[in-house]
Amino acid sequence: MLEELYKLQNGTDIRGIAIENREKDINLTAERVKMITRGFVIWLKGKKSIGNEKLKVAVGMDSRLSGPEIKDAVSGELLNLGCTVCDCGLCTTPAMFMTTVHPDYKCNGSIMITASHLPYYYNGLKFFTEKGGCESDDIKYILTKALEGNYEDACRRGKILKIDFISEYSKLLIEKIRESINSETNYEIPLAGLKIIVDAGNGAGGFFTSKVLEPLGADTDGSQFINPDGRFSNHIPNPEAKEAMDSIRNAVIENEADLGVVFDADVDRAAIVDDSGRKINRNALIALASSIVLEEHPGTAVVTDSVTSRGLSEFIENLGGIHHRFKRGYRNVINEGIRLNNEGKDCFLAIETSGHAALKENYFLDDGAYLIAKILIKMAKLKKQRKNIESLIDSLKTPLQSLEFRFPVLKDNFIEYGSTIIENLKEYIKGIKGWKEAANNYEGIRVECDNKNGDGWFLLRLSLHEPVLCLNIESDAETGSGVIVDRLKPFFTKYEDLNSSSFK
Repeated sequence: MLEELYKLQNGTDIRGIAIENREKDINLTAERVKMITRGFVIWLKGKKSIGNEKLKVAVGMDSRLSGPEIKDAVSGELLNLGCTVCDCGLCTTPAMFMTTVHPDYKCNGSIMITASHLPYYYNGLKFFTEKGGCESDDIKYILTKALEGNYEDACRRGKILKIDFISEYSKLLIEKIRESINSETNYEIPLAGLKIIVDAGNGAGGFFTSKVLEPLGADTDGSQFINPDGRFSNHIPNPEAKEAMDSIRNAVIENEADLGVVFDADVDRAAIVDDSGRKINRNALIALASSIVLEEHPGTAVVTDSVTSRGLSEFIENLGGIHHRFKRGYRNVINEGIRLNNEGKDCFLAIETSGHAALKENYFLDDGAYLIAKILIKMAKLKKQRKNIESLIDSLKTPLQSLEFRFPVLKDNFIEYGSTIIENLKEYIKGIKGWKEAANNYEGIRVECDNKNGDGWFLLRLSLHEPVLCLNIESDAETGSGVIVDRLKPFFTKYEDLNSSSFK
């Protein structure tokens, strides 16, 4: 049973199958959710050194179909344990963290029910205190305690408070935007004259139109898929996905909007499209956020994941910043930013290519809505100078070719097998002319290829959550990626327990 429960851990989250479907069996049942909730209470009591009856826990969910049932299971178990429950209803992951620091609530902990952009039949749990989200070791502890069952019976049943916290969270964003733009003529409606449309992908991000943009004076006509619908029938809410970015791009062009915003299901990630239809996500979004932050904090380090482009490094360095390329995984990136600050090295932005962006000024919380608020502030200021937001990244160089391959590892001990392949590749590249291992590799191996031998780079790493080796390739030459692939084929195809058929 413990092994099955451990399988629900997905890094720093809990994720599983909550709705019956043709592909996979249900493993995130109401009973398991109750057990995990007990484990969280035990963990939280240890952190707060207080009894169950004094614990106040906020509970919220995104738009997934299984959300209400899971929320009832979580809330019911918290009440049975004597806790006070703040039921936030439909909410976002960043807002659920804010319940722990908002002066009017100051919950001891919070639980967000979400599985981000995964298909409709998934769901999961994220846990927070005022210190931030749980780490991987915390989740393992919670799961272990979930099975022990040695928790105190409550002297009394807890109480439940229904709160509209997404409105409270929206007020924080509105206040931030108004104060930062500080318009003398339009203080209350500083976004008047701007047409900004939102594509929430039927997730929890639809609130941004009516509760943030419209009170600030923006025209949101043309916004789409803002009503919650856990089937995600229009497209998966994922700022990395071509389908989602094409959707908002088409809406921007059709409605002649000044800006298009797309959120993931629980709004901890975002991306934008400018008025010309240019998609600004992944490296372009990191560049845009970096330009804004570096203007406010010259010389700061920007921590990113490992698959960022050479052009992005040049862009950040040309602005006087330091590009600190680290590991995949948003918690890895955020924790590295926090570590740098603790060592006395300025880092005001930690951002992953997936769209997770965390700013030091905002608790190092990965918050898609807050990132968009920062972009809107800059956009309004640029408008006074008759400039567009895309002008900030005009100098960003983009590669001519970008490829990604995913090679399933067929061995049970996939971590050991995959790690061996990575180590062998380090030796293999020593015999390839014009190739050398990049400095400061924090995961896998990144190789730089000179302009006669691929004119780009590639990175081989183990997936964070699956038995898969991931290979990313970028090149600044028309035939560069082909050169890199051709030289790598003999290496990968010799491994019988590695499915490299996608190379063909």
